Amino acid sequence: MKMNRIVTLALAALLSQAALAQQVLVTGSQKPMPAEWIDKDTGHLVRRLSGPTGPIANWYFHNNPFIAQQGSEGDRMVFVNQVDGVAQAFTLNLKDGKTEQITNDPAPKRVLPMIARRTREVLYQAGDTLYATGIDTRKTRKLYTFPEGQRGGFATINADGTVLAGSIAAPEQIEIGHKYPKKSDYFDRIYDAHLLNSIFTIDIASGAMKTVHSENNWLGHIQFSPTDPDILMFCHEGPWHKVDRIWRYNLKDKTTTLMHKRTMPMEIAGHEGFSPDGRTIWFDLQKPRGQTFYLAGADVASGREVASYALSANEWSIHYAVAPGEQLFAGDGGDPTQVAHAPDGMWIYAFYPDGQRFRSEKLVNMKAHGYRDLEPNVHFTPDGKWVVFGGTFEGRHETYAVQVRKPAAGSS
Repeated sequence: MKMNRIVTLALAALLSQAALAQQVLVTGSQKPMPAEWIDKDTGHLVRRLSGPTGPIANWYFHNNPFIAQQGSEGDRMVFVNQVDGVAQAFTLNLKDGKTEQITNDPAPKRVLPMIARRTREVLYQAGDTLYATGIDTRKTRKLYTFPEGQRGGFATINADGTVLAGSIAAPEQIEIGHKYPKKSDYFDRIYDAHLLNSIFTIDIASGAMKTVHSENNWLGHIQFSPTDPDILMFCHEGPWHKVDRIWRYNLKDKTTTLMHKRTMPMEIAGHEGFSPDGRTIWFDLQKPRGQTFYLAGADVASGREVASYALSANEWSIHYAVAPGEQLFAGDGGDPTQVAHAPDGMWIYAFYPDGQRFRSEKLVNMKAHGYRDLEPNVHFTPDGKWVVFGGTFEGRHETYAVQVRKPAAGSS
């Protein structure tokens, strides 16, 4: 009888934990929220993703933090935590929640928001030297040391892990940024100055650094294709309604191609990123600014626009993500002060192509989130089943994952 009572109590405890995990709550109604809950307004499961020392930061929307599983061990997400006051790279297994420390270098470092996919390495910079550490092997190799007196900003690594790229701006442009640290103060000043900017590449095997493109425009958002090691994308920074922003550069034939030409006054296009297969560049398109909204796609090879999906002002999002196959998209919404002035836009969304527009599904209520404090920056996990995003609705910057498909009743 006593043993039966112990078993009953143990079973009750397990059921209680399961019930706790499946609480149906308004997102942000508690501080803290449970480790996972069902969003009351959407019915979708939300989980907090944490590191060994607590909160982890979410990556910018076009920096892919994921390493796909090689077998059935689970996909992993790269993040950064402090260990004894030093930044170190970790991975979080999205299948079982296990975290592993990848780097151990005690030197002060900046873990870079890029992953060498084919070599499965994370990159970091310590002083004037760049290193790569294998996620599976933990082995670290030196990639490049800048010559004395020379420094550039690394932005991206190509698909086969052989070439790095970044940008160098004229000293006068850097001085403007130092003199006017607020974006509202430096942004137009840098654009109007039209100072020399250059894109450089570094061949990792030889260490050879060379300038591949220069012009008197502010260059940014440099991204390598996730699949073609010779394709690079960059943008003309500045007020979006004044620039033809999105450009493709081919390292092999040295051609530069404009990916979207504005067609009317106040038209804007930006927040560009590659599809997982590298064939399409997707971007926020407004014709004109703040009035009609689209997510548009341009074919990388031809430069032609191949898709344009309309959204309402409420559905407009600061950033978008695309799942493998390009039949499922996500957006991180926006508050009423943003360009769409949406009265009800504070949601994480899933989007499904339906003719020439999107059919939307709300995934997470973000009304308790501070959009001006943190942009959520949505990402799809490699299997396309979860959307990872950042949020402040618990009172601090946390990272979460929301399940795209609603969980069956009683499932975890």
